[in-house]
Amino acid sequence: MGTNSSRDPIFTPELVKILKIFVIASILLVLVLSFFNERRADNTGEARTFKVNSSNRLFFLNLRAINYDREAKVDAKMLLFRHKDRKQDVNSKSLDFVIVLNSSKEEAYIYLEPKEVDWPLKLKARTDDGIKEFILENGNTSTFLAYAQELKPSIDQGAKFSINTTNGWIPIWDQQGEIESLKEVLKDYFNLLNDR
Repeated sequence: MGTNSSRDPIFTPELVKILKIFVIASILLVLVLSFFNERRADNTGEARTFKVNSSNRLFFLNLRAINYDREAKVDAKMLLFRHKDRKQDVNSKSLDFVIVLNSSKEEAYIYLEPKEVDWPLKLKARTDDGIKEFILENGNTSTFLAYAQELKPSIDQGAKFSINTTNGWIPIWDQQGEIESLKEVLKDYFNLLNDR
């Protein structure tokens, strides 16, 4: 009994055929999958939503930033950019879009900065299609990006905006320069992200 099993060949013709099929199938699978290699897994653990590449950042800082008032937050290593054509009256109620460049993380954020009004903000956008209401809560960077994306179509349409205050609804962004500056801020921000 024991002598018979030691003489049996390990690589029988059937086993050799199975191994050939397996090796050929494996090689073919590797070759086929190598054609779909342009999309790689991001294992860094970082969200890439707000990442800014060097060329977009330099373009903004060298060419577009001349249209903005710059404020440096040295302790946070951030630069804040507010458009020069915004309403700058200290006592007037308004809402500004601010581009924030975080140089330590190489990211850009958009922030909605209320002037003389408190959160939550209630906005109305009046267009030829009707009235659309927005309720904006104070939030994080993702929240403000979502608000910018939500408001952008109405701003691009040239909607007439008003904001709810303790004195009722008052118009904001009602001067032609203001609405154009909003369009410019949003365009510059989304160009920074090279996303939209």
